[in-house]
This record gives sequence, structure tokens and C-alpha cells, in this order.
Amino acid sequence: MDIIRIIIAIFIPPLAAFLTVGIGLHFWLNLILTLCFFVPGMIHALWLVVKNGK
Repeated sequence: MDIIRIIIAIFIPPLAAFLTVGIGLHFWLNLILTLCFFVPGMIHALWLVVKNGK
């Protein structure tokens, strides 16, 4: 499951953030980062997936 979330984090960062933490501060932050610049959103999503991996 973590491999799938990592792949999603690379291609669709807000979806990975949503699947990991739900709709909250980190989701909205990731959406803004992705809309402004794609790479920071991707890094943030990868960080969320690795930090909250179960």
C-alpha cells in the first residue's frame, strides 16, 4: 500500500495527501503548494506518506 501511495504522491500529490491525512491542514497546504509549484507539493506529499506510513 505504501508503494502505491508513493507513486500517487509523485504524480498526484494532493490525492496522496488526502489518502494519508484526510481533508485538513496538510491537504490544503499540499494543494496550494502543488498549484503554485509542482515540486514542493510532491515533496510535501512524499513527506506525509513516509511520516504517516503504517
